[in-house]
Amino acid sequence: MKRLIQLAVLVAICAAAGASAQQRNVVIGKDPIPTELDNAYLKGLKYLVATQKADGSWGDQYGQEPGVVGLAVMAMLAHGDDPNVGPYKEPIRRGIRYIVSKMDAKTGQIGTQSMSMYSHGFAALALAEAYGMVDEATIGPALQRAVDFLIACQKRNPTGAWRYTATSTDADTTVSGAQMVALFAARNAGINVPDEVIEKGLKYYRTCQDSSGGIGYSGRDGPNTTRTGIAMLVFSLGRQKDTPFYKNATKYFQSNIAQQGSHPYYHEYYVAQAAFHADEATWQAWNTANITRMLRSQDPSNGSWGTGSFGGAFSTASALLSLALNYRYLPIYER
Repeated sequence: MKRLIQLAVLVAICAAAGASAQQRNVVIGKDPIPTELDNAYLKGLKYLVATQKADGSWGDQYGQEPGVVGLAVMAMLAHGDDPNVGPYKEPIRRGIRYIVSKMDAKTGQIGTQSMSMYSHGFAALALAEAYGMVDEATIGPALQRAVDFLIACQKRNPTGAWRYTATSTDADTTVSGAQMVALFAARNAGINVPDEVIEKGLKYYRTCQDSSGGIGYSGRDGPNTTRTGIAMLVFSLGRQKDTPFYKNATKYFQSNIAQQGSHPYYHEYYVAQAAFHADEATWQAWNTANITRMLRSQDPSNGSWGTGSFGGAFSTASALLSLALNYRYLPIYER
């Protein structure tokens, strides 16, 4: 395995060397953020600010989903500017107000359109990350209601996890991942999340690991790197890295890290976090390659990362968040 990681590092370095002289010496971690990375990040944020609507959402179909708005808000928060007086004060505030406005007054669910529970999870995560950072009185009460909704959904679901709708009786590892990360972030922010809720979620993931260590979609079949990365992130946040589940998942992840996801940027968003928590060698190799890939694929005309499967706001916010671990300002991005 050490040999595999060494090879991955070598491949990443060679790829970076071919990009440009400026990109050759990418320095991450305790050292300053490379200028070319920060410039690309700022261009991406400029695109998000320029395309945000007055109501806080974005213009395309998925850009109106509270979950996508939440990802964009987190991308702004992740750069480290003061959210109350900095350059993204108003876009952040508009985004948060939009998320809160889309919460169902009776159930506490955020968003009920095409992304269903995905939207709720990402929106709740954004509220949790903003709580205590952004001076907006509605965040705390909305976050508590969002957590209460997730707990209620889990109680109704015999799997102990979540799927597309509030009344689903089955589950999958991708939808559940969005909810679990939101719950961890809410708990870190001071919201009460009972231990049994976390344990039920972790138990569900254990039923989805196959003999290779990889994680399937709604069971053990068909594992891939994206879903395995989601599971690794969930177990990392749950302080379960010493478990056989996590160790076996990490072996699968490291052996298949070059595998591309079927949904670009969503894949990078989760794989970045999984690699970050895995170990320093895995993170450095993947991160260096990802920086090179993102610098090459960013649209030079407007700073976006294309439209992808879910529109420009989603793809750009997700791409930025895959890079944002280099800044580490978001509470959820701490080891």
